[in-house]
Amino acid sequence: MYQYEFSELFERIILPGLLDTVVMLLGSFVTCTLVGFTLALVLVTTDAHGLRPNRAVHEIVSTVISMLRSVPFIILAISIIPLTRLVVGTSIGVWAAVFAITFAGSPLIARLLESAFKEVNPSLVEAARSFGASDWQITFRVIVTESVPAIVSQMTLGVISLLGFTAVAGTIGAGGLGAVALTYGYQNFNDQIMYGTVAILVVMVIGIQLGGNALYRRLR
Repeated sequence: MYQYEFSELFERIILPGLLDTVVMLLGSFVTCTLVGFTLALVLVTTDAHGLRPNRAVHEIVSTVISMLRSVPFIILAISIIPLTRLVVGTSIGVWAAVFAITFAGSPLIARLLESAFKEVNPSLVEAARSFGASDWQITFRVIVTESVPAIVSQMTLGVISLLGFTAVAGTIGAGGLGAVALTYGYQNFNDQIMYGTVAILVVMVIGIQLGGNALYRRLR
């Protein structure tokens, strides 16, 4: 009876929440990677030791990233609700959450990728420059290419952080496993749903970490 009840709860409540979480995670991963990758390249390129040093641009971008990272996600998501409603058309649901997570996750991804890019041996950049490579070629064929293993390692941490954001987003109307755990588990005193969602999130984190570690070892 217990197994039947849990399987029914899983099919009707937990599974739809899991699917919403996966959509939020994949959607925010794409947007945060695109924005974070661009910001990281700007930071590395305009750094004092970068290809095109520009202190003003570097300080402005770095400051904005630091400011966004300093705001707790739930506060940031609530504060940009008017903007979310303007862009997405609603302040609740999966895509509203993706928009909010992009604001919180992109600065994190930018810092992680910046760290990965800076691990590239400067002598490789100098060697490419001596052969007449353009800044574009050095950026993508040397810096980005050589930092791929580090990117995989850093992005594994980033994806796990984004998964955490999707869970928090459930408390402000985004749906997903966070909303399931809060509404059907905590508020209704249903331990099956509460611990079931926790177990699923733990399995997802372990799976992401193992997958990232395996890919990192393969690329090294």
